[in-house]
Amino acid sequence: MKDYLQDFARFLAQTGALFFAQGLRLKDGRATPYFVNLGQINTGRRGLALAGFLARMLLEEKLVDEKSVLVGPSYKGSALACLVAAALWLEARLEVPFDYDRKEAKGHGEASGRENLFVTGALQQAGQRGGQALVLDDVATSLATKVELLDKMKAQAPEVAVRAVVIAVDREQTQPVHDAQGRLVENVKGPDAVKAFSQRTGVPVRAVAPIRAVIEILFRQRVPVKIDGTYRPLEQADKDRFDAYMAVYGR
Repeated sequence: MKDYLQDFARFLAQTGALFFAQGLRLKDGRATPYFVNLGQINTGRRGLALAGFLARMLLEEKLVDEKSVLVGPSYKGSALACLVAAALWLEARLEVPFDYDRKEAKGHGEASGRENLFVTGALQQAGQRGGQALVLDDVATSLATKVELLDKMKAQAPEVAVRAVVIAVDREQTQPVHDAQGRLVENVKGPDAVKAFSQRTGVPVRAVAPIRAVIEILFRQRVPVKIDGTYRPLEQADKDRFDAYMAVYGR
């Protein structure tokens, strides 16, 4: 187990970024007993703490160097890319540029005569110096938004190779299943979301924290977690509910 994983698990619980509640649903419509909302990391102290975990992982796994560019998908990923760039400077005096995509292309100002799909220009500059990109985001579920971002990156800077998609928390989950009419079919295990993404794009996915490991740490160490609005340690019934969910939707 990585040294930072236990600290990160406690950080997720203490900030309320990881919580359990009744009636939760994912973006794809599936019911879930828990959710990870890194939008809760909304102060400078919390933001730098979160970025520090990602920076340590990038450095330990030797995924980042001075030719890298960090790219965050809007919206949460944009703040994350900025914070991780700052953390890399603080941790290792490694100056790494960052960029993030626009929801609408810009065609005025410095982008006059062309359309800019990204904000800072660092992605295109990385292509000029033979750099590689790391895509940073908060959580991986179906990874559909990451596919959209990679398409934008290829359109804006086709010469930049994407080394990896790096996420804070991996839900270790399969893709949703739909019937012939496109309606969600619940309680059916779909294809492995990460495997399908990597096969489609050729880009590996790396995570700071797999959700099974996070829950196991919190359960065994009796760390208080926000459950239905109240902080308390996970009980066996909570753990059983999580395990049952992963038996159906986990990969």
